[in-house]
Formats: sequence, C-alpha cells, structure tokens
Amino acid sequence: MKIVISTDNGQVSEHFGRCPQFTIADIEDGKVTKKETIENPGHETGSLPKFFHEMGAGIVIAGGAGARAQEFFSEYGIKLIIGVAGSVDDVVEKYAANELDAGESTCVPRTGKGYGIKKEDGHED
Repeated sequence: MKIVISTDNGQVSEHFGRCPQFTIADIEDGKVTKKETIENPGHETGSLPKFFHEMGAGIVIAGGAGARAQEFFSEYGIKLIIGVAGSVDDVVEKYAANELDAGESTCVPRTGKGYGIKKEDGHED
C-alpha cells in the first residue's frame, strides 16, 4: 500500500494542499519498505488528488484538507485520514502497525494563505 503524508519540516502538515512537501511510503505486511519525501508539485484545484491517484496512492494522511479536496480524493478512491499530527516518521510507523489515531480536520477554510505553497488558481477550497 502506498501512503502519502502532508509534510512540513518532518511533521504532519496542518494544511494538505499548501504543505511544502509530501512523504510517500510503501507499506507491505505491516512494514515500511520504502519512504521518500518530494516537493509539493503545485496546488491547483483537484490536481493533487489526481497526481497521487496516478502514482498509485491508496491513503493520504494530513492534519486537514478542504471539503473540495476531500471530494476529489473520494472520487479517485483514495482514503483520506485527517486530524493527524506529529512526526511523519512516527505516523508512518503507527499506520504500518495499524495504530494511527485520526481526529477532526485542522484545516480551517481561508486560513492557509501564506502557509507553504501558494495555490495556483486563486480559488479557495
């Protein structure tokens, strides 16, 4: 299973689309087999869910995500886990061990401006 985690300086990012990086991990039989961090390729409406779908991700983990992003992930069959905080390394290990706790979204509409990467299309999720 390929998972994606919104990342900011080694921590789970509060704002999915505007985070500076994403950590991508492959998990097989409860073990992490590969982990890498990539730069955010850009935040245009619907582009990130499509990007992660095309790379084969089945799970996306973030502090929060806007309602439209949540809809796009659902359309692509990607499970979105929000309300997660802490070290990305710890979150990957907890997910692999089936011990990850989720909560309420930490992403508040219209508060992501100036955080991480700018949105390209000028619209808010």
